[in-house]
Amino acid sequence: MNKEFYSGLKLGVLGGGQLGRMLIQAAIDLNVYIKVLDPSAEAPCKAYAHEFVEGSLQDYDTVVAFGQDVDILTIEIEKVNTDALAELQRQGKKVYPDPSIIKLIQSKCDQKQYYLDQGLPTSPFRLVENAAAIQNHLDMLPAVQKLDRDGYDGRGVQVLKTEADLPKAMNAPGLLEAFVPFEKEIAIIIARNAQGEMKTFPIVEMVFHPVHNLVEYLFSPAEVSQAQFEEAESIARRLVEGLGFVGLLAIEMFVGKDGEILINEIAPRPHNSGHQSIRGNLTSQYEQHLRAILGLPLGETDILSPSAMVNLLGADGHKGKAVYKGIENLLAIGGAYPHIYGKAETKPFRKMGHVTILAEDLEQLREKVKQVKESVEVISE
Repeated sequence: MNKEFYSGLKLGVLGGGQLGRMLIQAAIDLNVYIKVLDPSAEAPCKAYAHEFVEGSLQDYDTVVAFGQDVDILTIEIEKVNTDALAELQRQGKKVYPDPSIIKLIQSKCDQKQYYLDQGLPTSPFRLVENAAAIQNHLDMLPAVQKLDRDGYDGRGVQVLKTEADLPKAMNAPGLLEAFVPFEKEIAIIIARNAQGEMKTFPIVEMVFHPVHNLVEYLFSPAEVSQAQFEEAESIARRLVEGLGFVGLLAIEMFVGKDGEILINEIAPRPHNSGHQSIRGNLTSQYEQHLRAILGLPLGETDILSPSAMVNLLGADGHKGKAVYKGIENLLAIGGAYPHIYGKAETKPFRKMGHVTILAEDLEQLREKVKQVKESVEVISE
């Protein structure tokens, strides 16, 4: 065990959203002191962190100052100043994941090029400087245009099926990714500590909103073959070993019509695709992230029960103070466990919480997912 673990160790977390909040919940059991930096005075972490600092995650001086009295730094969002984290690293602070890895992942273009350079399977793509440049790549259509930076939860993504869709193209640097006819979208989460120990979570299957390109719900475990699981796990191990990664890496993948596994995107932190692990697995993704960055033995990831996760999204047409309508109906569903994120304001399709569902099999899970979606709605006053 890390000799510093019970001697005043302080962990700094850049980002105070719902992922940080759930990380704090896991940190309580390990008696880890948490200091959080976030630009919002109403961040979900504010009421739960030992220390909360309001400030920009992208301002160099703010991040360097934040890190002065912590021992280890980690992130719950990628949009941070990596130069500041590199400076803190030079000062002797431990930063996980490494700032160079965060910088790589901040760019979708650099991500895709890395997969190509390392011989990792991903869909064909072309880099484009702006909307006009897509005219030079009409042979790629149908395709998905992705902004190089700052896209999340479906933002910064545009499907271009034919030349008639080009007026919808985004006028900024990014990539044009060949549309992959896929059977399903899956995710695998892998943890690696500084000693090189690695553990993967069972694969989950994600179901995306048909319009807004963000996860509506997922099932664990995914219905994949043993060979597909082994291929996904092999890809995950190659990624973290090649990067020298320490922490938790979530990898979203496509399962092609021919069964081929292709990397879509990665996230160097706890992720939406692992929420169900809090109740569905022996170790949650949040505890596993802490174990990894603190240099502790990694926990077992076996499934305790088939599980699902349903995102609670802000209702369309509602913006303002959040009201969770129908919580009593939700709590009447056996095996349904809500996690409310504490965001004061709702807006259309904002992630306001999630529900973990446990059941005996996939058929029961599907029925309970339907019940949950019909039982609760996040509206405004």
